[in-house]
Amino acid sequence: MSQVHLIVAEYDSNHLKKACLSAITAAQKVGGTCHGLVLGKGVKHFADAFAKYVDTVHYAEHDALEHRLAQPDAKVIADVAKSAGATHVWAAATVNGKDVMPRVAVRLEAAMASDISSVVNEKTYQRPMWAGDITGTVELHTPVQVITVRPTEFAPAEQKAAGQIQSVSVDPGDVQMKFVGFDEVKSERPELTEASIVVSGGRGVKSPEGFKKLIEPLADHLNAAIGASRAVCDAGWVPNDWQVGQTGKVVAPKLYFAIGISGAIQHVAGMKGSKCIVAINKDPEAPIFQVADYGLVGDAATLVPELIEKLKAL
Repeated sequence: MSQVHLIVAEYDSNHLKKACLSAITAAQKVGGTCHGLVLGKGVKHFADAFAKYVDTVHYAEHDALEHRLAQPDAKVIADVAKSAGATHVWAAATVNGKDVMPRVAVRLEAAMASDISSVVNEKTYQRPMWAGDITGTVELHTPVQVITVRPTEFAPAEQKAAGQIQSVSVDPGDVQMKFVGFDEVKSERPELTEASIVVSGGRGVKSPEGFKKLIEPLADHLNAAIGASRAVCDAGWVPNDWQVGQTGKVVAPKLYFAIGISGAIQHVAGMKGSKCIVAINKDPEAPIFQVADYGLVGDAATLVPELIEKLKAL
């Protein structure tokens, strides 16, 4: 039986997110035909962009889909999956994907594998468990499967000849959710999950002022995103949106700075996929050095300014 994949696109105000391109890569490992789905209002240009990665793009526009509420989105995704004859429905394991896809699975009466890190075959997947200490193997036996993909474990799909684009009429159903508002964190820095360089700080930075004096100048010089440990976010030093870890955002940039971060397993689970990890900590026994490619033992208040000066001299 030929496999038919439906991959749900994710985007911000300007572009497709790399996370949904990673979901395409995961689907391609199974083999078969890849369909894309773009939901929203005024999203034709996103459909045009998504068509460069899949065989066919379905795009659905409706007032009820404008704010990406889980309830109407899940119904439309399930309806399109049925009409397309999808055997697999994929999305990135982002906040949005984790919110919507379990609802899709219920509507399709489908088994679900969440946050997968590897594709074994058309019905078997692997996923990290216990903060990455264990890799579990999940086997699904329903005719339709729903899968969310850990974006850091799959490279973004490569562009190909543009596929077909089809507009689909949708019925979002009786929507009981109500959009109240969206408190967007606006920044000129790259988005944390999209950035190729991330500079993260922990309690070793000592205070919110330490973030401003150490983390922000280094990030600005490298055009990097800023991350933080859970303890720092819980203390209110920085926005929760900056949290990297098992209960925060999972990142895998080309270069990751862990400054004043001890390396608790919760944090490591969110950044250990980084290509190169540089750790700065005054405790030579800090667990972060076990995963770091390069380590500097010393006070961040002294070493980070020196590092910035060295970078300026390059």
